[in-house]
Amino acid sequence: MRAHDIAEALLKELKKKFDDAIVKVVSRDTTMLKIWNNQPGVLQMWKDINIQLLLGKQKRVAILEFRVESPEEVLSAVRRVEDYVTKVEESELYADLPEPKKPSPLEGGYDKRVVEHLANPKHLAEAMVTSALSSGAERTAGTLELEEVEVVVATSKGFQDSYRKTGIMAYLRSIRGDISGHWAWGSTHLNTNSLENVGSRSAEFLGLAKSKADFTPGRYDIVLSPLVVGNLINYVASMASGMAILMGMSFLAKKNVGEAIASEKFTLLDAPRDTTLPGLAPFDDEGVETYNKPIINRGVLSSILHNTATGKVFRTASTGNAGWVNPRPWNLVIEPGDSSLDSMISEVRKGYIILNNWYTRLQNYVEGQFSTVARDLVLEIRNGSIVGYVDRIRIADKFETLLKSIKLISRDTYDITWWEVRTPTRSPYILAENINLTKPVI
Repeated sequence: MRAHDIAEALLKELKKKFDDAIVKVVSRDTTMLKIWNNQPGVLQMWKDINIQLLLGKQKRVAILEFRVESPEEVLSAVRRVEDYVTKVEESELYADLPEPKKPSPLEGGYDKRVVEHLANPKHLAEAMVTSALSSGAERTAGTLELEEVEVVVATSKGFQDSYRKTGIMAYLRSIRGDISGHWAWGSTHLNTNSLENVGSRSAEFLGLAKSKADFTPGRYDIVLSPLVVGNLINYVASMASGMAILMGMSFLAKKNVGEAIASEKFTLLDAPRDTTLPGLAPFDDEGVETYNKPIINRGVLSSILHNTATGKVFRTASTGNAGWVNPRPWNLVIEPGDSSLDSMISEVRKGYIILNNWYTRLQNYVEGQFSTVARDLVLEIRNGSIVGYVDRIRIADKFETLLKSIKLISRDTYDITWWEVRTPTRSPYILAENINLTKPVI
């Protein structure tokens, strides 16, 4: 059955049994090609239909998720939970579903060339690898993923709409000797030049790592690559969720809209209507039209992200960011600055360039205390020049400290999507001053 037919069939039956119902059906056709030792290797292809239900009865709410294609199977499971819904406590965050309004459509988020390459993206992966090898890599490993997506949302209030989009996500690790570099890219559109740039950028710093130095923990100026910025800003944006704030899982719980939380050079947007980034959405999971909005504007907290329920608690409207439980950003865009990577390096007397990271963890959500471990190459800067490389570095500081310490932002930005940057992010290089660096325990 088509996604539309599944949604209509389910909603028709659910309206008979529940006061409120939302059906969300996501149909996804995906190809993943894995690259190992310079060769495109394992090719995986799958089609997936994900069905999500929000069911409300007597101010009690249940949320269910299924990976089946048959409405009959879903309804059979729903019958087994129907009696339990009225036995749970009333939801403190219950809110009536929004009245339906036709959202403005989004054009330009679907690229038929992505669909045409779903069956065989091998030559696209080869373009990445060739570019990396010509830029100094000896070996490469990575992943290329393409997908075609259809999203349907239907509510018992009378909303029903859908959209289609395509996506491409690529990342590559370039290795030379015992050092490695990394780059990633994500878009709704196929662009061969961008794929080649993934290869060249993953290898471009390898030639600068001529000698290894010891690292002493302390406070340093650091240049963060777009991959690292994207990862950390994903966490910051998630903490702008109304639910995160209500649960005390955000350093913004102690802040007010209009309060400075970052350098005035820094502006961060939630941009669901940017059709070049894979997180695009014309409407959210409640059928509310999305719109682009600043989360942080010139350093000032400007928006909290809401669904209908959290908006009710905060006495404001939904911002089109549902998530039935947790409001979320769709795409993130950091406004460019006026600097360059070379200018940033020249500004640093004693510090490091961190090109990639992983194991980002929150030690204290309310304080925004986090740590993240550098991965791949870390370049040492002394008196405005790269002098070598180190390994085993961890950033251990607070998000607000990091945001307020931003000194320079690059004019060039990069569209980053990969496993460590789940919310697609248009990200620059950033120079932050006096950040605490330690040695990781892993």
